[in-house]
Amino acid sequence: MSPRRSSVTTRATRVNVRTAGGVCNGTLGELFQGPVTYHGRESIGLISFPVDRYAWAYFAEGDGDPDPVPAMPKAARAARLFLRRYGLRLPPGRWSRHSELDVGAGMASSTADIVATLRTLFQFFGLPYDQEVVTGVLARIERADSVFLDDFALYLSDRHQVVEGLGTSVGFHTCSVVEAGVVDTCAVTPALLRHYRAHRHSYEACLAEMLRGFRTGDAAAVARAATVSAGLSQQVLPKETYEAVAANRAHFGADGVFVAHTGGVIGYLFTRRLARSRMDDLSAFFRELGHQCSFAWGGYGGA
Repeated sequence: MSPRRSSVTTRATRVNVRTAGGVCNGTLGELFQGPVTYHGRESIGLISFPVDRYAWAYFAEGDGDPDPVPAMPKAARAARLFLRRYGLRLPPGRWSRHSELDVGAGMASSTADIVATLRTLFQFFGLPYDQEVVTGVLARIERADSVFLDDFALYLSDRHQVVEGLGTSVGFHTCSVVEAGVVDTCAVTPALLRHYRAHRHSYEACLAEMLRGFRTGDAAAVARAATVSAGLSQQVLPKETYEAVAANRAHFGADGVFVAHTGGVIGYLFTRRLARSRMDDLSAFFRELGHQCSFAWGGYGGA
């Protein structure tokens, strides 16, 4: 099957190009992560928190490697699995990437790299995008976040299964930081599972409140549940700044606290846009804690 050349429209002319690109958003950790029993089997469930930060992948046909593969190992494996699935071969060329997502911080950087790579291949070969193919590739590589979806979902990361779609009506303005260090998700999984078993009832109540919030479009209820989930996570994978962040939530008028449950992200959830003076205060607060904060919209709808 010959690759389809994409095209770019300018004001004056239509120019044929030989570069394909794919993009995928990352996350600011999760609004919830904990035990979920689905069809009689215990799994790790999460509700990823999408953010307007992205990973890009590009493939440019032409001079380059005769057997081109992406530089990132998981993306390279994804490309090989895709090509094998469709019985295709790339022509000589070069892969490149760009990412706004911190590696190992709980921002779904590797999942976003994989999804961006697959979207590039769908585009280059002119194939219809197939989410089942994407899920199948991810299942062979890693326990993934649900960043390839277009709405919030309760997702079983170890089984690559959507339990319930939660729509796009809820979203938050955020202020967050990324603490130093890299978390190996696989290495901490046994400790997580022990913690989940010991606090099952608390997680069940937290998830029930969060699902009610999503189903009714009550962002404040979602934020309250996210705060509970963050507090439970602190007991097993603690954040250095958690106590100060939690203690000052009411002072800053935040609706909740969120974290990357297996990463370094921690921050505040706001249901309303932040005033300039509040942004200044938050920046100074996090600087005193030794971090540079970032402001971003989290969710699928507009800010």
